[in-house]
Amino acid sequence: MPDLVHEHRWREAGYCRIAGIDEAGRGPLAGPVIAAAVILPEGYSLPGLDDSKKLTERRREKLYEQIMRDSEISWASARVDAEEIDHLNILRATHRAMALAFSRLQPSADLALIDGLPVPDFPGEHRALVGGDALSLSIAAASIIAKIERDRLMREMAEQFPGYGFDRHKGYGTAAHLAALRELGPCPIHRRSFAPVAVRISPPSSTQ
Repeated sequence: MPDLVHEHRWREAGYCRIAGIDEAGRGPLAGPVIAAAVILPEGYSLPGLDDSKKLTERRREKLYEQIMRDSEISWASARVDAEEIDHLNILRATHRAMALAFSRLQPSADLALIDGLPVPDFPGEHRALVGGDALSLSIAAASIIAKIERDRLMREMAEQFPGYGFDRHKGYGTAAHLAALRELGPCPIHRRSFAPVAVRISPPSSTQ
C-alpha cells in the first residue's frame, strides 16, 4: 500500500508543500489524457487509498468524493485533448498535462513527486518514482482524481458521440470499440496518430 514515506523524506530535506502527480488516459484510442496534482496535509490518512488501477470503479468514486470533501487537500487537474495529442505525441502531451496541473496548484508546490520517469522542461523541481502510484499516497490520490475525471468525461462523450461505447471502454481499444471504428469511422475525439485509428481512416488503395 502507498504511504507518506517519500513525502516525509523530502519534508525533512526542507520542502514544505509536496505534490503527487499522475495521469490517466495514455493508452486509449480516443479522448484526452488528464493529469492531476495533489498536495496532502502532513500525516494524512484515508483507509483504502491506493493506486486507482487496483480499485473498483465504485471504490474509486467513494475515495474521490472523500478527497474532494477534505478542505485541507490542495489539488488541480489538466487535460490535453486528442488533437493536441496528435500534434505533440502522447508522451509529450502527457508531460504537458502534468506540467499544467502542477502549475495550477494554489498555493503552489515546492516539489513534485511524479509517477514514472523524469519530465523534461517541467516547471518546478520534481522527483520521478517508477510505480509511484503504489508507493506514494499523494501520487495515489492524484491517480484517482485523474481517473475519475477522465471516466466522467468519457461518459459525456458517449452521449455526444453515440455508437462507440465510450461509457463502457472509456476509449480503450476493446474489440467492441474497434468494431465501432470499422463501422462508423473515427469521431472528433479519436486520436488520429494512433495506429488502430489511422489504419481505419486511410483511404482505400487504388487498383490499376
